[in-house]
Amino acid sequence: MDNNVDVIVIGSGAAGSAAALQAHADGASVVILEKCGPDNAGGNTRLSGGGWFVNQDPAAARTFLRALNGSFTVADDVIDAWAENTHGLSDWLRELDAPVSMSGEFHSTAEYAELDGSSCYAGMDTIGGAMGNELLYRFLVSALAERGITTRFDTEATALLTDESGAVIGVETVSGGTTSQMYARRGVILATGGFEANPAMVRDYLRLENPKIWGSPSATGDGHRMAQAVGADLWHMNNMMTITGISGDTDDPSGHYLALWNAHNYVFLSQEGRRFTCESAELRHGHVFKEGSYQHFPVRSMNIVFDETMRLAGPLSPGRDVLAVGRLVLDEGYEWSADNQTEIDKGWIVKADTLAELADKLGLDPAVVETSVRRYNEACTAGVDESFGRDPATLAPVVTAPFYAVSGPPLLGWSNGGPRRDGHSRVLDTAGNPISGLYAAGTVSSTYSAAKDGGFHIADALAFGRVAGAHAATRVSADA
Repeated sequence: MDNNVDVIVIGSGAAGSAAALQAHADGASVVILEKCGPDNAGGNTRLSGGGWFVNQDPAAARTFLRALNGSFTVADDVIDAWAENTHGLSDWLRELDAPVSMSGEFHSTAEYAELDGSSCYAGMDTIGGAMGNELLYRFLVSALAERGITTRFDTEATALLTDESGAVIGVETVSGGTTSQMYARRGVILATGGFEANPAMVRDYLRLENPKIWGSPSATGDGHRMAQAVGADLWHMNNMMTITGISGDTDDPSGHYLALWNAHNYVFLSQEGRRFTCESAELRHGHVFKEGSYQHFPVRSMNIVFDETMRLAGPLSPGRDVLAVGRLVLDEGYEWSADNQTEIDKGWIVKADTLAELADKLGLDPAVVETSVRRYNEACTAGVDESFGRDPATLAPVVTAPFYAVSGPPLLGWSNGGPRRDGHSRVLDTAGNPISGLYAAGTVSSTYSAAKDGGFHIADALAFGRVAGAHAATRVSADA
């Protein structure tokens, strides 16, 4: 195969696919390099809900993004590009013959409706109106194939090639044990995903202790490493999305999403067994509103204690028929038991006849756990949670034996930080200058420095993938 093309895209998720499709549409020859095989490629795009928010007002969207970022500002040219290019994504996908429909069950309204500019949010679109099930990724694969755009699977990009001026001119790859070089006449686009599956980077940047991951185990920070090697600056490397999770098998890096939807007979206890937060605070893509600001949550291991009423109310983790998202659901085909008994038998859920016995099994002080649950139950009886302000509608007591606990770290959905880029998706060096020939899009370099709403990550990936593809396709010199 030809090792000289106009544009090389590294990664085949939403950002990489959008970049390749746009560069091809603008007349460039394109190849996608994907380190995984065809069955598990696509990064978090394949394993995500696959929906993008509908931006109905770019002017309001600028205001909304600034409000979400708060004091963690992003450059104006990036905000402008984001607002303009997340607008019209559904029309673009329809032009590619995608069966776009609005999601009827998820993200019909903005999660951050109280912020200025939220009027831009007009719901979330998906392929066929359904969430997950690899639908977006599979459509993008078909769109690439119809246009004759090649994806080289099982081909890992290991380094960027530069000329004497420092411009990026190609990629070093390894495939089947063979190292080779591939050259790009116009540009290289990093769409390699985040670093959730790189334990050292997670500890260093996110300050998380051994979390489980929800998405792709291929998100190991490859693009970050390659970009830094050629002088790239970094931005908001401490931003992320975590959710409540269940660890599952100890030797598996992946975890299960803990969805506390079926009943409210549960309480969050710290690693010391004390209640420490409002359990009903809305989890908005990794943030809750607490102490006057939007804060990451959860960020450390905790114990979720519940009773028999909660156990019998339904599965703690939704199955593929409800939420077809995550590696263990989509790749491993795991089906959570309806009454949670299978997971109790596996030891993922700890069971005990009394709270004191449960505390012993968790390695906690029984008196502390019993006191914490008793005080919570008293709040349920009073109908007012004076300690943490839990919504009265969710004050359901933990009183019916046996008692249970899920104990473990948060589930890491994705990282947000990466190589700093401008509004043209060009990667910037530490002096703020573009590195000629190098672009980034998607979660390798997410726009979001702080909070984000439903469907924002896919929208960002599609938007800046297109921006990168368009700019790279027409780049003709090292200074462009």
